[in-house]
Amino acid sequence: MLEPKDGSEPSEPTSTVQPWSGELAGIRLTTGAGSLERLGQEAAALGAEHALLITDPGLVRAGHAEHARDALRRGGLRVSTFTEVHENPSTEDVARGVEAARTSGADVLVALGGGSAMDCTKGTNFVLTNGGEMADYWGYGKASKPMLPMVAVPTTCGTGSEAQSYALIVQAGSRKKMACGDPKALFRAVVLDPELTLSAPRWVRSVSGFDAIAHAVESLVTTRSTSESRALSRRAYALLNGAFEGVLAQDPAIDPLSRMQLGAHLAGAAIEKSMLGAAHAAANPLTARHRITHGEAVALMLPHVVRFNAEAADNAYTELITGGSEALATRLEQVRKLGDLAACLQERGVPRETLQLLAKLASEEWTGGFNPRPVTERDFLELYESAYE
Repeated sequence: MLEPKDGSEPSEPTSTVQPWSGELAGIRLTTGAGSLERLGQEAAALGAEHALLITDPGLVRAGHAEHARDALRRGGLRVSTFTEVHENPSTEDVARGVEAARTSGADVLVALGGGSAMDCTKGTNFVLTNGGEMADYWGYGKASKPMLPMVAVPTTCGTGSEAQSYALIVQAGSRKKMACGDPKALFRAVVLDPELTLSAPRWVRSVSGFDAIAHAVESLVTTRSTSESRALSRRAYALLNGAFEGVLAQDPAIDPLSRMQLGAHLAGAAIEKSMLGAAHAAANPLTARHRITHGEAVALMLPHVVRFNAEAADNAYTELITGGSEALATRLEQVRKLGDLAACLQERGVPRETLQLLAKLASEEWTGGFNPRPVTERDFLELYESAYE
């Protein structure tokens, strides 16, 4: 699975990640410092002539949008821009993106940013090409018509959304987060330029980095995991675990950023094939009800979920670290501390009396259904209790 269809295989997880271009997990992947310069040629290779660049105001201020636009133009493409993506994009963001795409007449969509830009781009594509509204695609495989090709340029090292065919879109009004997926919603090409992550604040590198590690850990042991997804998970964890401390430095070097970026991508590819588990199910209500940043919410819950899963997944965890579940949980707590993330729910002001409601909400999250050990509402309550103080 990890053998590319062209080019040489990316270097081993513990070594320097060399610039590389080839196909990996069904996506054309280009890596290395300065690889943004190849964005135009990657988009043109898809037969595109007019790109809609979808990004957020912060990346416009940082100058990344201008650089991406210039790279697309050097590839011979006309370029329009949509720069109104918000964090946790809603159906309203998607509607504005669709209008921008229709007005421009673009034949390729280019996402520049973190998970929000990726989700908004995929959501825009669903409605633009297949009509209706975002809720029509809640679930999987509901896009009956072809979709425009898409290119992703991640500017954070965490979500792995560029390797997944799901768009996570918040429904305006109800505020429910809809997972809308389809095989046609997979990015055709991804450009991983670690230089784009240099401008991210340390806090962003911390929470997104832990989230990526959690993706590798959870995707390894789900009930849907395969030999292919487990290979991706193991390699992702090796890259991410080895790079995390380096990306937290005040002036991080390119090498740990490169390893973190590639590891996050591979973990995202693993999720695409295997899904996630109880830690993400428990984290989502913390974000929705108490506004705890997603990566930190996952960091609060994952060590406890790893210990909970020991009876079903200890052998698999041993593939990541000698000592299995307990050693892994301890390492995750160390990583959390390195990233200056909260150690308990009480530290983030979660009232103890809300834990029962959180447990009910977590039991309704679909990712919990893929956990290697069946998890009930009562189990979620015990997990929250163990994470409380």
